[in-house]
Amino acid sequence: MVGYENHDKGVTVKLSDGSTVEADLLVGSDGIWSAVRAQMYKEGEVKQASKDGLSIQGCPYSGYTVFAGETVMKLGDYYECGYKVYIGPKRYFVTSDVGDGRIQWYAFLALPPGTKKAGDTWEGKGGDAKEGEDVISYLKSLHEGWSSEIFNVLDNTPVESVEQRDLYDRWPEFFRSWADGNVVLIGDAVHPMMPNLGQGGGQAIEDAYELTRILDGAKTFSQDPDPKATAQALEDFYRHRMPRVAGISLLSRLASDLIINAFGTPWSPHDNKGTDWRSYLTVFWKPILQFIVFPAQFLFLYSYHPSGGMGDLPKRLEARWRDRHQESAEDAFARKARGETVATGPSFFAKAEVKA
Repeated sequence: MVGYENHDKGVTVKLSDGSTVEADLLVGSDGIWSAVRAQMYKEGEVKQASKDGLSIQGCPYSGYTVFAGETVMKLGDYYECGYKVYIGPKRYFVTSDVGDGRIQWYAFLALPPGTKKAGDTWEGKGGDAKEGEDVISYLKSLHEGWSSEIFNVLDNTPVESVEQRDLYDRWPEFFRSWADGNVVLIGDAVHPMMPNLGQGGGQAIEDAYELTRILDGAKTFSQDPDPKATAQALEDFYRHRMPRVAGISLLSRLASDLIINAFGTPWSPHDNKGTDWRSYLTVFWKPILQFIVFPAQFLFLYSYHPSGGMGDLPKRLEARWRDRHQESAEDAFARKARGETVATGPSFFAKAEVKA
């Protein structure tokens, strides 16, 4: 899509091949570099960078670049802990069980935008690592002194699965409507989120459900929809969704800001590695995060029940999933132990590029 035009019968969508499509409404779900958003908010060209390089299409750099990779590996607590976060000064490392014996990991580093990658990355370019080092060695050098599990995961990762992307973020749209006539923005197009809470996709799904519900209530799915009723329904959708989405977006952003500015190597009586104010603050934060912040945060995140209570269905689904999960994972581990090649997929970066 290269443009749209509202009119009294709906909206005309202009495509890159010069053709047009007539529609009752246009849903801009085209990601953080949204062409629909660019026109709606008059942001200029899609992915247009600022002169200082610190923002793209009005979206500021988050302060983080992230490496991502994937491997098949049975960690000691593979079935007990599906998501781990290792936090240190100006960086954090995440491992996540993504099924079939696979571990997907992310290394978030507080580096300037445009920091080049180490050698042997998916773009085939050199980077900041010393000559002869590949991206795995480069990442290991940045995590010296961290948990041995990080090094085990990195050592078992095929270098071709490692990718990098600078992360950009936006403030929530409190005051600008997500709608323009019969055009509306949803998902990352209007509320991209840092990946700390894993809510980017979840909130897009909620958007789709609520948009459908509101449009259905306004009877815009009839054979002869009223464009004015559709436009009003899109405004109602924005006002209904904005408070919850803004709260989750701010929580996702706050997590990154705290890690950059308020976390350090924890103070310990057994060594002298953590001795500044951040080190003491990190120790102080631990019980508050564990017993107050995280429970309240998850209560808010998972408070959305549009269809009502589900009884014991979640527990039954979890039990069924655990059986399937263990069976497929053990099969992958056995095949790898026999020396067979066990396929790992590219990170979500490459998948997103293919879809785009």
